[in-house]
Amino acid sequence: MMRSWMAPLGLHMEPARPEDVDAVAKLHAQSFYRGWPREDIAAYLTDRDMPTLVVCDKARRIAGFAMLRLLGDDVELMTIAIAPKFRSKGVGEALLKACFADLMLTPSRRMILEVATDNPAAIRLYTKLGFNKLSERKGYYARPNGEPATALVMARSLE
Repeated sequence: MMRSWMAPLGLHMEPARPEDVDAVAKLHAQSFYRGWPREDIAAYLTDRDMPTLVVCDKARRIAGFAMLRLLGDDVELMTIAIAPKFRSKGVGEALLKACFADLMLTPSRRMILEVATDNPAAIRLYTKLGFNKLSERKGYYARPNGEPATALVMARSLE
């Protein structure tokens, strides 16, 4: 049986499939200044230690995704992206909550992530979901204007 979770706006979430690579790569490239290469995303989607959930409609058009990396007691939120028309509508929150539920089946006890300090909407969401700041990484994210952004390293217990 396929695992699936309901999401706002008539969307649902389910594990990504290898054939989702083009849609995931396109959404990642639209969402970040330096999108990851398609070949890397294709490899991640087939890696058992990098579970990925997609948010999609009934026709399986992908509206967002979250990619994790299992690291024993920790799990890293590698990246998360929501299509612009679905942002600020609860889709990202629902996606992260589905990840938390799915992780109950793993040994992971803490989720860690990095988020740019110039992304206040993401920081608000992570804080709302119980993430706390662990540290900062100055000049971590490249920006088009050449002024790199600082990354906040945040963590949340999964227990």
